[in-house]
Amino acid sequence: MSTEKILNLSVDCVVFGYDTNTKSLNVLLINRFLKSKLTEEILVNDFVLTGYHVYNDETLDDTATRVLKELTGLTNQYKKQFKAFGDPDRLTNPKDLIWIENEAFNLRTITIAYYFLLKTEDVNLENNTFNPKWFPVNTLPEIGFDHEKIILEAYEDLKVKCLSEPIIFKLLPDKFTINEVQDLYQSILGIEIDNRNFRRKLINKKYIIALDEKQVGVSKKPSQLYMFSMDIYNKMFSKNYLISI
Repeated sequence: MSTEKILNLSVDCVVFGYDTNTKSLNVLLINRFLKSKLTEEILVNDFVLTGYHVYNDETLDDTATRVLKELTGLTNQYKKQFKAFGDPDRLTNPKDLIWIENEAFNLRTITIAYYFLLKTEDVNLENNTFNPKWFPVNTLPEIGFDHEKIILEAYEDLKVKCLSEPIIFKLLPDKFTINEVQDLYQSILGIEIDNRNFRRKLINKKYIIALDEKQVGVSKKPSQLYMFSMDIYNKMFSKNYLISI
């Protein structure tokens, strides 16, 4: 058994965004592309999460915040550290080995994974140096490294978390309709929810505030708009939040 202790520590970030127009929960990915310097053959062409090695003077949260800011320009978004990935063989796919050899970084890398929740419309993809793209979490492209595993485990954690905390409102506009809330839950959980029952239960929540406003610019009859009050929620449920759907 080798006793060598050379390794790297990195942070990889799963950025989830919800598109209310397509009713799709998406993940933000960047293209990993490499050509042979000798033959122009495309050696690697897939998608990966954005991540960085941890600087000596940074906490893990600092690194995750830096990743998000450089990728999206955003700060102060909901984030959760959910798991460490340290399998010695996690970066040994043939394409990964080609990439690692070209980029000259350590094969033995332990990554701490975070996920962020934000609104897709808050991210400006134009003129972004990373050229990121949104992909529906259920129809991912070819993924490099072990990042598909990281994405899917983040997604499973999100499914559980959204039933115990009101984090889904981080994915919605500040003003939303009841149908938009239901669509989001259905998108995350992959289930059909009874419309009448869901609407009744949600409207009766004191932290869901009815506004004296309706949708604008819609072809059908405009729906009532609502907002989520974190202040009221915190006063009512300092410990437990469980939505019954």
